[in-house]
Formats: sequence, C-alpha cells, structure tokens
Amino acid sequence: MCDRCNKHYRVSSTALLLLAAALGMLTGWLDFPVINNICEVITDIFIRLLKLVSLPIIFFSLIATLSGMSGMGDVKVMGGKVLKFTLLTTFVAAAMALLLYTSFDPAHQASLAASRSGQELEVVSYWNYLLSIIPSSFIEPFYNGNVMGALFLALLMSAAILSLGQDHKETLHKLFDSLFAAVMKMTSFILKLMPLAVWAFVTLFVRDFQNQDMLQGLVVYLVCVLLANVIQAGVILPLFLKSKGIPPLKALKAMWPALTIAFFAKSSSAALPSAVKCAEQRLGVNGKVARFSMPLCISVNMNACAAFILITVLFVSQSNGVQFSMLELLSWVLIASIAAIGNAGVPMGCYMLSSAFLAAMNVDLQLMLLILPFYSFIDMLESAINVWSDSCVTAMVNHELEQAGELASEQADS
Repeated sequence: MCDRCNKHYRVSSTALLLLAAALGMLTGWLDFPVINNICEVITDIFIRLLKLVSLPIIFFSLIATLSGMSGMGDVKVMGGKVLKFTLLTTFVAAAMALLLYTSFDPAHQASLAASRSGQELEVVSYWNYLLSIIPSSFIEPFYNGNVMGALFLALLMSAAILSLGQDHKETLHKLFDSLFAAVMKMTSFILKLMPLAVWAFVTLFVRDFQNQDMLQGLVVYLVCVLLANVIQAGVILPLFLKSKGIPPLKALKAMWPALTIAFFAKSSSAALPSAVKCAEQRLGVNGKVARFSMPLCISVNMNACAAFILITVLFVSQSNGVQFSMLELLSWVLIASIAAIGNAGVPMGCYMLSSAFLAAMNVDLQLMLLILPFYSFIDMLESAINVWSDSCVTAMVNHELEQAGELASEQADS
C-alpha cells in the first residue's frame, strides 16, 4: 500500500511540475508586470533557500557516507578491491562526461551572458581554487561559499573519523548521519515549493526569451547527459567486464530484474535486495562478496551521478558567463567524482548536489528549474545505470578474489 502511494506521489509530482512549466510559458508570454514582480520575489526566495542548504548537503553527505565505511584495517582485501573499482569507474564516467561536454559545447549555444547587458563575466581562477582548498578556519568555507574548502574539510574529517576507535567512530558516524538526515528533511520542505518555483522561473525565462539559442542549448545538454550515461553503461562498463573475462551480456541478463526495479523506483537503494539475490543466484557471485560489495556500492558507486553533476554544473555555470580554463575543467572531473561518491543515494541526490554546487558558486539557478521537468526520466535512467555499475564492480571483485584464491581460503576458515 505504501509503495503504491509513493508511486502515485511520484507520478503526481512530475505531472505537477510539467503543469507548472506549461503555466509559466503562458504567463511569461502574457507578460503582465504584476505577475513578473511576483515571480521575481518567488525566485529570489527559492534561490536563498537553496543556498541555505547547499554546502551543508555537500559536507554532511560526504562525511555521513565515508565515515560509515569500515576502517581500513577491517576492509582489507575485499573492501580495497571494491573501492578500487568504484573510484576507477566513477572517475572514467566523469572523464567521459567532460569529453562529451567539451565536444558538444551546449553552453556556447545557451549563453545567457549576451542577453544581460552591463553584467561582467565571472572569470574563475584555477590558482585561487588551489589556494582556497585549505581554509584558514573551519567555518570559512561555509561563510564564503567555498565548495572546494568544504570538500577538503569533509575528506579530512572522514579520514580522521575512520582512524578513531570503534566507539568514537560509531558515535560520530551516527551524529553526521543524523545531521545529514536533518538537512535533507529541510531540503524536502524546500522541494515542496518546487512547482511554484518552476512556474516563476519559466515565466521570467519566457518573458526574457529573445531567440532559439537557449532551447537549442538545452536540447544539446540533454543529449550530452543521455550519451554519457549510455556510453558508460553500454561501452565502458562492458569493457571493464571483458578485461576480467566476464561476458557482459550474460551479466546484464542476470541483473536485469534488479535494473528494472531501480529504473521504475528511481532508487538504487530500493533495488538492493533484488540486486544481491540476482548477483548470487543468477550471476554466480559468491554470497560473501555479494552481501559485502552490493550494499557498499549502492552507497558510494554513482557513475551516472558523476556524469550528471559534471555536465550540469559546467552547462549552467558557463551559460551564465562563468569561464573555466582547461585545468579548471579537468579539476571538475575530480570534484564530480568525489561528490558522486558522497551522494549516498538520496532522493534527487544528483540534482540537489548540482544545485548545491551552483548555489555555492553564486550562479543563477534559472536553468536548473528548466532542467527539472526532464530530470524525472534522467533519474530513472541513472538509477538503473548505477545498479548496473554496482553489479559490474561486484562481479569484477568476485573474479579477482577467485583468481587470488581469497574466497577459497575464507570458506575454508568458516
């Protein structure tokens, strides 16, 4: 009964967002000054609320995820292999996304800077980023909206927590996990205003719409996101499997029930029980590996999320006049990979993390609201691809452990 209610809510919320976007097109075309003033107030309030939770989402999400891992001494061989393939596949996904983004260059066609007379383009300095990675105080990144500084503090704090004793580690993990849950509850309150915000943003967008460049850029952006996901799922991950002698088609057929659940539920976590069962009974993965690797991968292995964050942040920021050097673009491969690992599979996690980065960079979020109506399908696709990536990592870990004889020794000990 509860699942049916959730499905009904998801369908209703998506339909409501589409209705809000359609209404925004109408009111924007009518161009009533009173309505425009109301929309400007609504958009300003909504952006302020997003900025309020932006850096806390990034900070607490990463710490809550990483601090929940076993200590390096406990993880040993199996955990090391899972993390190795997780980092590798996530990094490759982000790198492929950057390659596609620079090739298609959707922001070039969707630039908003030209339509904003008198607004200077923001030039992002790579060396300033490097200097700001290490803040001079703990609160400085949050006061200045410094994303890199917040990421550095989160990684440093996570490493420190993992090195503590079990009692302290569990206490701090529960603390940060609870703080993250509280921030996400605040975010859920804000998201209830989303249909109103979509109406306001679309109204102002249509009012200011001068040509077809923005629409064309948005289409190219969506093509980039979909291509990045398809290439990762259909080319990159199968190549990883083949390198280990694992037939990709056989693995896909074995995991298909779990992928279907993830797609329609829009959640990799919801597919976890099915994913573990499919890995054990259909893919032939050792039970110990499946029950260890799949839950860990569900938490940290977010290939599709890394691609979405990178393409979205670059597209929206560059469309608003932010300029990046090649070194800065390359640095976003690392940032997107870290953010994806810290995503922890929260609802609309990729979208909210992208919005959080943009809000922390003081970038106009108008385009994010235009992307939102399309995100429902993107979220479904990404959830399935994340579970497929988890399955590939688990299969590769199982293969390496079998080759090294680790599984046989574990079974003998038990």
